Amino acid sequence: MKVVTDSKIITIDGAMLKRMLISGSNLLDKKKKEIDSLNVFPVPDGDTGTNMHLTFKAAAVAAEKVSQNSIYEVAGAASMGSLMGARGNSGVILSQIMRGFAKGLEGLKEANALQIANALQMGVDTAYKAVMKPVEGTILTVSRETAKGAAVKAKSGDPDILATLKAGYENGQIALAKTPDLLPVLKQAGVVDAGGEGFLTIIDSWVSSLEGKEAVNFKAPELPSQKGAEATTVGISRVEELEFPYCTEFLVKGKNLVTDKIIEDLSNEGDSLLVVGTDEVVKIHVHTQNPGLILDYAIKYGTLHEIQISNMHSQNEKAAHNDKEPIHVEDSQQLPINNEESLEEIVEEPFKEHGIVAVTMGEGIAEIFKSLGVDEIVYGGQTMNPSTNDLAEAARKVRAQNVYILPNNGNIIMAASQVNVLLEDSQVHVIPTKSIPQAIAALLSFNPDLNHEGNNQGMTDAIKQVMSGEVTYAVRSSQFGELEITEGDILGLVEGEITTTARDIFEVAQNVLESMSWREKDIITIFYGKDMAEEDVQVLQDWLEKEKPDIEVEVYPGKQPLYYYILGVE
Repeated sequence: MKVVTDSKIITIDGAMLKRMLISGSNLLDKKKKEIDSLNVFPVPDGDTGTNMHLTFKAAAVAAEKVSQNSIYEVAGAASMGSLMGARGNSGVILSQIMRGFAKGLEGLKEANALQIANALQMGVDTAYKAVMKPVEGTILTVSRETAKGAAVKAKSGDPDILATLKAGYENGQIALAKTPDLLPVLKQAGVVDAGGEGFLTIIDSWVSSLEGKEAVNFKAPELPSQKGAEATTVGISRVEELEFPYCTEFLVKGKNLVTDKIIEDLSNEGDSLLVVGTDEVVKIHVHTQNPGLILDYAIKYGTLHEIQISNMHSQNEKAAHNDKEPIHVEDSQQLPINNEESLEEIVEEPFKEHGIVAVTMGEGIAEIFKSLGVDEIVYGGQTMNPSTNDLAEAARKVRAQNVYILPNNGNIIMAASQVNVLLEDSQVHVIPTKSIPQAIAALLSFNPDLNHEGNNQGMTDAIKQVMSGEVTYAVRSSQFGELEITEGDILGLVEGEITTTARDIFEVAQNVLESMSWREKDIITIFYGKDMAEEDVQVLQDWLEKEKPDIEVEVYPGKQPLYYYILGVE
């Protein structure tokens, strides 16, 4: 229930929070296409609005099943639901906001304005800590400023929760309007950040739920014309030399674990620190100079499990991640949420030492994966990013002590990295593949006679030896760098970056291959999509063999949608 005094809402309990969560899911559902359209990368890929909606829907479904009316119990269930349902980078960040929000309400039956504001701030802090290198001008910035606005209002002495959330929303809107000043690629496209808009959609729904009315579809602030804006591309920053060469990750099982305390204690012991989980199970990941110090510290909190220490050598670290887009999603999909459903123990054949899970979007590619030893296929990727729970369910079915997950998409890596939190009997190793050619290279390097450290190193090294290219189409008009892109144009990408655009598939494929310096390589691998005629594929193959007779060209029917060609060069 909510306590109302003189038209002010003084406290809210779990029952009210459930309605707020459901309202958030519903409004994200209504606005997901609008949010999707804010994405600046014009290729068909997992959309921010859709990913956030499905993540938050999982949170709402989990919360609805809680019988208690304690706000902490409801928030805790929503946190776990969002973790399991997290899709894409935006969904994973949202799940971390929900985790911190729940932590901020710990032990409370109901919460007042100041406690709600503090919980929002804890959610923001948790999300920032979960991201390796936070990028401003994103959902992180907008959520931070929203929490700041809410805190200022709550601390002013006004006990009204509605007034607190409205103040937060208004401050968040100001921050959202400024996101193009922080990310030039947004300014160039004339849009605000999609993740920030999605977060404010949730706050908007909470205000409307407390007011007892339908949520209003607020539009993103209009921006001034960006004609003539300087073209600036935001890419992936890389670390050339590793100060902290040992990737150390493990689970701690105990009681009353405090993730914030662990984060605080380990923050100066390395970089890429990620601490997620519950008060009973915490996953720790850190890059450090001395893994022994990390393990000695953690063991005082409980028992250590699934310990993995890898020497990364010259492996570069990924820093920033862009949410990408457009899609066709069945929103009626059922999401298993409660522990009885989603953590069901499978008792069939005994555990083997190694198993592999791979994500793909084409039946032909799935068949190739199976022939190379993949145990479980998760269908998705470009137009539908699988959730953390989808990947966890596949990993359980493998029944192996070590499960290697190949995400094959940069927007799935963060969701895959959380799977270890949901598994107890298997150790999950995420091989950071961003493309199908990288996955093939990793699979060919897999050796069942090696231990997990050897396979982790070998598969990760293998993906650096292949270049990946793609040929697809533009789902919206935009400008990317110096390229003027019109909806329907054929786009060529190399390592995820748009390099060429034209109106002809063959021409774009040629340009992509030239950008990959294919003439200096030995092997070209072509996976052609379900919309490609075999005679057109033969034209491309004939051209390659005519230009360089000694080149080895391997052609496979990938049967993937949306992408005419997926190309590998090595």
